[in-house]
Amino acid sequence: MSSRFYFLLFLPLCCLIQNVSLAELRAAESTLKAGAAAVDITPPVGSSLDGVISKNGPVTGIHDRIFSRALVLDDGQERFAICVNDLCMVERSYFDRAKEIVFKKTGLPVNRILMSSTHTHAAPRVPYGRAGKIDDEYYETLVQQIAKAIIQAQENLKPAQVGWGSFDAGKYAACRRFLAEKGSVSLNPFGVAGEQIKSVAGRSKSVIRPAADIDPQCSILSVQHADGTPLAILGNMSIHYCGGYKKGQISADYFGAYAKYLSEKLSAGKTYPPFVGMLSNGTSGNVGAVMKQDKGKYAAFEWIEESGKQFAEQSLKVIDKMDHKNNLKLAMIEQELALKVRRPDAKRLAWAQNILANPNQKTAHRWAKIYATEAVALSKYPETESIKIQAIRIGDLGIVGLPCEVFTETGLAIKAESPFDATFSMELANGSSGYLPTPEQHALGGYETWPARSSYLEIEAETQIRKTALKLLRKLHD
Repeated sequence: MSSRFYFLLFLPLCCLIQNVSLAELRAAESTLKAGAAAVDITPPVGSSLDGVISKNGPVTGIHDRIFSRALVLDDGQERFAICVNDLCMVERSYFDRAKEIVFKKTGLPVNRILMSSTHTHAAPRVPYGRAGKIDDEYYETLVQQIAKAIIQAQENLKPAQVGWGSFDAGKYAACRRFLAEKGSVSLNPFGVAGEQIKSVAGRSKSVIRPAADIDPQCSILSVQHADGTPLAILGNMSIHYCGGYKKGQISADYFGAYAKYLSEKLSAGKTYPPFVGMLSNGTSGNVGAVMKQDKGKYAAFEWIEESGKQFAEQSLKVIDKMDHKNNLKLAMIEQELALKVRRPDAKRLAWAQNILANPNQKTAHRWAKIYATEAVALSKYPETESIKIQAIRIGDLGIVGLPCEVFTETGLAIKAESPFDATFSMELANGSSGYLPTPEQHALGGYETWPARSSYLEIEAETQIRKTALKLLRKLHD
């Protein structure tokens, strides 16, 4: 046979060997590795559910299961984990315990782990809704399961590439605090006049305008395997929640619907661990629910599914145009910040005790008894609380972890002053320290500012938290 025949015979084999070698070479050259995992954290029927306002109570059924979703990134020098949980909020001590389990089992330092809650109102609020033994047992299991998500994500580490981008989702969001004319707002629960905020509904001729701007940006971090197969997507949107539940039903809200839709579209198949989608809550403490895009009527959970799908579809369009890279620098730092607690003074405490001792008396506000109870509870708080602020670097992307229900002004300010090309914040991260109004919003009033277990940090807390977050971002960037 001629030499030309042998050349043609072995040419396909040579090409195959070359293609395999190039794929292996690209994987070997990649300095970035990533792994993701999702672990079920659905509570049993009978456990305490946060619920929507005035509809909280025990779990009576499960509309959709809730998960702890984790993403681990490693560049050979630095490794950290981001864990997003389908929970209303979680007290810091529970997240800290989960981090310790991860450290003991994997060696990943606790200061390299960011854990957050999505703030779905159809899931537990740990441990604030505690009603008995069934809740305590669930909380113990929950801590283990959250840790398990990160442990599994680390076990799934493989060569990877990442990209990021965003789209304008402003049509879905609206500020739920409304600035009203002076003298038009009634006394607050403590009998004090002078506030200018009408919250949530804002239906009044005295309303001037929304009290703050929204953050319209939906940010997306896309993680792929070295060959371009989808590995994980982390979205971030500053909308409080979606809602439209049935009482007693567990649901991950639109955060879970987003993750579910992405998983259905991007399932990696048998060659890799399952794809993991996740949507974190940005800075939405003063933003309402996901706004419907039509005038149609939706059955319970229907708009949740539809809005999650719409966010996911828009995310995929952005990802299609992304430039994914595998040689990005990773870094993470955190700082403890001691803040004062707004405990009641002697006069406020005496007012509260009088209200509670005489429950049938006429009060200045229909919520006076509620805030009297809150005042007594706050009187037992320590004078200060230590919170954790975190910052993450992924190439030219910056991520901030904040432990409160943060107002949009703070998120927008951090984005504007960040040294990174792109930045987003994750609220209710590593704890749940109540609403975080700016000092200017504190002066306007509204229930998000009223001293209670839902809003208790000092008035200047936002200023200190924002400055600390920006300082950490600059340190990472420099």
